[in-house]
Amino acid sequence: MKRIILAATLIVLLGMVSSPLLAVDMSANIGYNSQYIYRGIPQKNSSAFGGFDIGGAGFYGGVWSADVGDGIEIDYYGGYGFDVGDFNFGVGGTIYTYTGDFDDTYREINLSAGWKWFSFDAAIGNYDNFGGPKLDYQFYAITAEYKGFYGKFGWFADDFDGSYVEGGYGNTLTIQDTDLFDYAFAVIYSDSTLLGGESDTNLVFTVSKTFDF
Repeated sequence: MKRIILAATLIVLLGMVSSPLLAVDMSANIGYNSQYIYRGIPQKNSSAFGGFDIGGAGFYGGVWSADVGDGIEIDYYGGYGFDVGDFNFGVGGTIYTYTGDFDDTYREINLSAGWKWFSFDAAIGNYDNFGGPKLDYQFYAITAEYKGFYGKFGWFADDFDGSYVEGGYGNTLTIQDTDLFDYAFAVIYSDSTLLGGESDTNLVFTVSKTFDF
């Protein structure tokens, strides 16, 4: 799977750079989470993050990193998305890596489909597990979003298990037609199976800024 994801990402990036007919958009982002919670699983309290993205004609690729306390998480991703009327579809791949001992490498294929306010996401991946038996996992999420408000239900399958529910609101702070920064609030409930102990509910605040080139 690692070779498949790397090859697909390389093809996407080379295709965008080499095509003289393709308008390429580039952007960078920085931000801060009061708590970094990913797929319902707490990673770190008070975490800064940042990334870089490139895209064009439906293709995209990028890198994103976040402070996880014991090192830095660095993610690499790429893929392709397209619209058919009110429907949208996507296929891509992601590799999650860590500079310290916080966690080991994850590799996954990503699939998505959406219609107006609703979307469905699926990830099929494997986990290196610090030299132990490699684990296979699947992750699925259903999201409804309308005018900045959203609700999400996500769950794991295969060697991973558990689920979470998330709801929140996000928008851009604008003053005199100038976009200052993006902000979001979220409430996340993670069940006891997902956390490997007791269930937990967290309130998360996020602020971020995107720079287009």
